[in-house]
Amino acid sequence: MKIRVMLVDDQMLVRSGIKSLLLLSDVIDVIGEAADGDQALTLIKDMQPDVVLMDIRMPVKSGIDTLNELHQSTQRSHCPAVIMLTTFNDHELVAGALQAGAKGYLLKDVSLETLVDAIEVVHSGQTLIQPAISQRVVQHLTTNDSQFDSLSQEALTVKEIEILRFMAAGCSNREIAEAIYKSEGRVKNQVSNILAKLGVRDRTRAVLKAIEIGLI
Repeated sequence: MKIRVMLVDDQMLVRSGIKSLLLLSDVIDVIGEAADGDQALTLIKDMQPDVVLMDIRMPVKSGIDTLNELHQSTQRSHCPAVIMLTTFNDHELVAGALQAGAKGYLLKDVSLETLVDAIEVVHSGQTLIQPAISQRVVQHLTTNDSQFDSLSQEALTVKEIEILRFMAAGCSNREIAEAIYKSEGRVKNQVSNILAKLGVRDRTRAVLKAIEIGLI
């Protein structure tokens, strides 16, 4: 079965170009297009795509604001995987996209092969950030945060990696607790353990580091 993909970008020529490329793939079906965040929210609800390719800077509503609203109005288990596909290689935008629950972040100059691979990766439940982007973000955090050090000798447990994946999807402690049938307090403690083991001070840095070292 093909992966159902929706395109969200305010530039029609960009949407047309990406669609033309994706139509060359045997595993992808482009089922819809939206020109802004509000239109995207309506179409996502009606068409239920598997993966959404979304521009991060759009009029009316940004990609990050759209993603935040999508997660507020829809159960996360029913949300499509969202890849931010943009021309902006900015560490703050990457961090904001991850905090909003984006499953991927790619620049628009990627090859068709890379784009298709990314769609398949996020559709399988994993998180993907283009290596050049993740390296720049981690470098920025390393420069500006003395706590962003090398990985602790203590390995993460299977359960902690599972929680990291929920964190990468932008889930709150309460949402994680409901998903894994644990108390919110227990999840909060496990998140603290994860941050300590990764040597970082917040959830966004934890997700970025986990992606950088291949944990998720």
